[in-house]
Amino acid sequence: MGAPDLSCLAKGLPTAPLPPPRRARDPQLPHAPVRRHALDARGRQLALKNALRYFPPHTHEELLPEFAAELRDFGHIYMYRFLPTFPVRAYPVSQLPARCPQAAAIMLMVLNNLDPAVAQYPEELVTYGGGGQVFSNWAQFWLTMSYLAEMDEEQTLVLYSGHPMGLFPSSADAPRAVITNGMVVPHYSSANEYDDMFALGVTMYGQMTAGSFCYIGPQGIVHGTTITLLGAGRRYLGSGDLAGRVFVTSGLGGMSGAQAKAAVIAGCIGVVAEVSRAALQKRLRQGWLMEAEEDLERVVARIRSARAERHPLSLGFLGNVVALWERLAQELSRTGERLVDLGSDQTSLHDPYGGGYFPVQLSYEDGLRALAEDPKRFKELVHESLRRQAAAVNALAGAGMRFWDYGNAFLLQASRAGADVLAEGSPAAADAQRPPEFRYPSYVQDVMGDVFSLGFGPFRWVCTSGLAADLEATDRLAERTLQAIADSGELSADAKAQYADNLRWVREAGGHALVVGSQARILYSDRRGRRALALAFNAAVADGTLKGPVVISRDHHDVSGTDSPFRETADIKDGSKFTADMAVQNALGLAARGVTWLALHNGGGVGWGESVNGGFGLVLDGSAAAARRAARLLAWDVDNGVARRAWAGAQKAQAAAADALRADPHLRLTLPHAPPAQALLDKWSADE
Repeated sequence: MGAPDLSCLAKGLPTAPLPPPRRARDPQLPHAPVRRHALDARGRQLALKNALRYFPPHTHEELLPEFAAELRDFGHIYMYRFLPTFPVRAYPVSQLPARCPQAAAIMLMVLNNLDPAVAQYPEELVTYGGGGQVFSNWAQFWLTMSYLAEMDEEQTLVLYSGHPMGLFPSSADAPRAVITNGMVVPHYSSANEYDDMFALGVTMYGQMTAGSFCYIGPQGIVHGTTITLLGAGRRYLGSGDLAGRVFVTSGLGGMSGAQAKAAVIAGCIGVVAEVSRAALQKRLRQGWLMEAEEDLERVVARIRSARAERHPLSLGFLGNVVALWERLAQELSRTGERLVDLGSDQTSLHDPYGGGYFPVQLSYEDGLRALAEDPKRFKELVHESLRRQAAAVNALAGAGMRFWDYGNAFLLQASRAGADVLAEGSPAAADAQRPPEFRYPSYVQDVMGDVFSLGFGPFRWVCTSGLAADLEATDRLAERTLQAIADSGELSADAKAQYADNLRWVREAGGHALVVGSQARILYSDRRGRRALALAFNAAVADGTLKGPVVISRDHHDVSGTDSPFRETADIKDGSKFTADMAVQNALGLAARGVTWLALHNGGGVGWGESVNGGFGLVLDGSAAAARRAARLLAWDVDNGVARRAWAGAQKAQAAAADALRADPHLRLTLPHAPPAQALLDKWSADE
């Protein structure tokens, strides 16, 4: 079948004539839960005025009642009438109507984020995480795409929380797009204010890679999840061999869909609970999930048989994870047999009262109704459910299971619900003077913190030709490039171990059917590896080995892209984990070094107001200019975070900083002296 006519992307918002109204949302697609807001009559009028200002006055009489109904029924004006009529997916850049290759690459990435095979709620422009928006409404999509189609290499597109402010004159070395999402004045950066501002259409939650156009499907965290599982095995179980070991968790939508695949790659038995039948069936169809079961007794029996077989397995349980935890705790109490070794959670608990977490007392369908019709009761049930979940986890952990927070704010929200998850002596979660401390660690603290301190993090690339052959060629290029660095004799023992893990990953990645949407890959790499990979890809574009440009990016969940006190910077021990200088400086530094586009967000996987994060995209088009940009911005992107962690006292970051100083004669860093002796501090305290 030939490619559709994509010239419509260059024509802007269709208003002459208006497209026909849509009678209903597509019943074959999952849809975002109804959004809450507390707008009064004046506020609802303002929301309608804000939406209608995208349209000429002659359309207002027709559109106003339609938009008012959306605000009433769904809690937000999505403008469903303006959904694209062509199949949305990552078309090769050669098929996209753009004047410059950088703009075409951004168009590809936007379309990939909204592909129904990729996006969690495509008609609501949500890529993942329950509310991670690409845009706030479909008018913004059409305007953005038309600006990208028109853009030349001396213009920059500016987007405020999904809204395209326009094209501004700049230069060839300036970013082609600068994106901010949710940059609310800190005093007003709370969930309550967000709900109303989102309903007004004046801000949005871009998650991380949703609102920065960098999502690559659930593959985006498969590698990180695999590393976490292997690291947890080594740290908690004394071995990286997870054969016959059972990992219990929850979530198969969006990013959390990676858990099932990662469990199999790591060699363990992954049991993943999911309340949405559509989400579970999607992962089953895509081959990311091996088996599915609805009956808890059969789940328990399958766990037993899989443990005996010691074969990797991903088993999806269609039901609430609290019911699963309670059944496993019951089995422990009844028989003394603990059927789970490792546990975590990847529901979207950054948004616990907006559909990111469903209470065990209700079915999924009843939960959706309660969320829309009785949000106060829904919130009370969420709190009770979290308390029950924590109690079951505590029972199993008391018998030797190891549990960790996966950075989704599970422990934070459970503590706010009154669950027994605080460490002994910790202040209550509501105490603003001191942050809470938890009885279970964050996976950053226990498993990933050293990885970030060493400068390793999730490096991604997308082959814009759309050719699987190009992706395969980049896999082989990556293997040769990383092997050469591993054999150089210049790596520390810690870094060499990371290179070994990533070489294994990239050799096997093609056989795991990881591609959903764009032809993309991810691996973890440091400053040295990222620069070498980018230069190798750029050279391959230049000599024709690759048939189109390559976009490189990363997850914001990285060395220096995010300040988040309960996740990315949870391991920062000098009292600065609540500051956000690093993430903001990261974005500013990328802009100064020639990035193709960049984004700075309020939020991320831990929720609105809980982090600041930034991401980027760089187009490698085979030019010398692209090579120069890659070399300088990738060094900064890693060194910024290594320097911050080194200054905070992380020993492995100090070693990585010393390595960077040896490699770059232009680099200077302020590194800490040895801290004062504890005896000296104790004497001072006693004297005072």
